[in-house]
Amino acid sequence: MSSNETAALRARKTWRTLEPLHGMIYFVPEGAEAYAMLGVTGRDGYFASRAAPMGAVSAEVVISTFFNFNPELVHAAIPAAWETTTPEALVAARLSAVDGACRRLLGDDVVGSAEMERAATLARTAAEQVAERVEGRPLAAAHAQLEWPEEPHLVLWHAQSILREYRGDGHVALLVTHGLSGIDALITHGAAGDVPPHVLRTSRAWSSEAWDSAVESMRSRGWLAGGERLTLSEWGAAQRQEIEDQTDVLATAPYAALGDEGCAELRSLARPWSTVFSEILFR
Repeated sequence: MSSNETAALRARKTWRTLEPLHGMIYFVPEGAEAYAMLGVTGRDGYFASRAAPMGAVSAEVVISTFFNFNPELVHAAIPAAWETTTPEALVAARLSAVDGACRRLLGDDVVGSAEMERAATLARTAAEQVAERVEGRPLAAAHAQLEWPEEPHLVLWHAQSILREYRGDGHVALLVTHGLSGIDALITHGAAGDVPPHVLRTSRAWSSEAWDSAVESMRSRGWLAGGERLTLSEWGAAQRQEIEDQTDVLATAPYAALGDEGCAELRSLARPWSTVFSEILFR
């Protein structure tokens, strides 16, 4: 395996292990409760809280950076959220929700442990590299300019937020260069068998008509095989694999600061906590 392949694999493995540490905030009740206290409810809380580090941006900016949601869903949330509260208040509310969820699910002993402190140090070392590489990474840049929290479990969460948005920004760039729209990307995801297509369609609020039309377009462009079942063609599968592989490559830089040993240690430390949060994400 070449050094580039090793670095790409390291980036993928570390992201996959730590991703539940960030992703849990979109599913735990503490998040919705914190945003509701500011007057932002339902799906609006997701869009507003994740976009808040960018400031009071327009719906079009959120549509662009989040990429695969029905624009009508975004327009229903933004800019109304900024008329209800401020981005700064939402950033603080999200961090408070993370604190509450971590203490409830992991316990104070884990939150205050030496292992948590060490994991936070490692993750921050990687995430701080993002601030030096923000070109073309709008969501990562926005998260990277926020002040670092003080408590280790919040440092770990914030670091992973920066790293996953850095990876996501690179992934979106590759989707665009491969000629895929947001709904197209969801269709390839569903056709690969990773997530049921109807879950992807409904969670991003696409109508059946819009989805079926995009499927036919994707089939005519060679991405999908024929037949009733949504599956990738041989060429489409190769294109999707290329996107995934290149996403790994574009995500490597921050993890180079840790190297193989540092990333392996970080994964080992975080794996038990990620397992706890994964149960929330995938139940």
